[in-house]
Amino acid sequence: MKLVYFAWVRERVGKPDEDVELPQGVATVADLVRWLRSRGEEYEHAFENEAVIRAAVDHVHVKPETVIAGAREVAFFPPMTGG
Repeated sequence: MKLVYFAWVRERVGKPDEDVELPQGVATVADLVRWLRSRGEEYEHAFENEAVIRAAVDHVHVKPETVIAGAREVAFFPPMTGG
């Protein structure tokens, strides 16, 4: 699965994207965030406040409880404003 990081999430993780093989038990966006946090200090810092991180699965904005089975890409980004 391809993971893509935007804005300060990318800056904190230290890379714009990566391909990962998910371990057993990672079924939702929230599970994925928890797993990422366990991968190192940079991920812990990027995802320290899970409530503000937004996600998109295959270019569709989703909630943390969204199942990611079969997804090709999950993108993470901070909240956005604009008009």
